Amino acid sequence: MNTLSYKTISVNKETAKKEWVVVDASNQIVGRLCSKVAKLLRGKYKPTFTPHVDCGDNVIIINADKIIFSGNKETDKVYTRYTGYPGGQRFNTPAQLRQKKDGAERIIRHAVKGMLPKGPLGRSLMSNLYVYEGSEHKQEAQQPKSIDINQYK
Repeated sequence: MNTLSYKTISVNKETAKKEWVVVDASNQIVGRLCSKVAKLLRGKYKPTFTPHVDCGDNVIIINADKIIFSGNKETDKVYTRYTGYPGGQRFNTPAQLRQKKDGAERIIRHAVKGMLPKGPLGRSLMSNLYVYEGSEHKQEAQQPKSIDINQYK
């Protein structure tokens, strides 16, 4: 067998086969759901994965308001943000964030963003994530296929 006859095929932006998938987040644990979604966005479940290219799927998460935290994280976990002013550090728990508009969406986006690469690639991958708190979404025209996220590792 001649090993020089094999070539590693690297996918680029034009040859990547991107799909649209819908993930139902009802009764899913936040960290486990978001780690699988981050892998979907990155394209790690595909045999044509290329580390430096956006070759992942476009992911639509519905029922984001029905996510759950394991243990006491709902009240003990603290999200920190900074306004930019002296003394402007603000703290919120997931329970407080859920009260606000788009709170569940913020929780999911924060978790997924931390699991993606930092830099221009990670920022562009975040634009492929769509989060909706209800069961309806606006991407019907793309004909997304519904997947069971529990089937993925």
